[in-house]
Amino acid sequence: MTIEIWAFVLSLVGTLLLGGVIGFFVARWYFKRELQKNPPINENMIRAMFMQMGRKPSEAQIRAVMNSVKKNQ
Repeated sequence: MTIEIWAFVLSLVGTLLLGGVIGFFVARWYFKRELQKNPPINENMIRAMFMQMGRKPSEAQIRAVMNSVKKNQ
């Protein structure tokens, strides 16, 4: 059984495109799932970070850090 060169190239390109599209959607789904399981940062994490540095944070400091994080995303 022989296959024409143009048919082989066309099937190869089609397979690569299909794999890329499927890979994109699978990676996007996995990334969203991981972000839901492990959110990037919240107020409790900031409080714990301040406490580990030996400081008692005020609410204004926590809000300032959260605003800074949200601004830089």
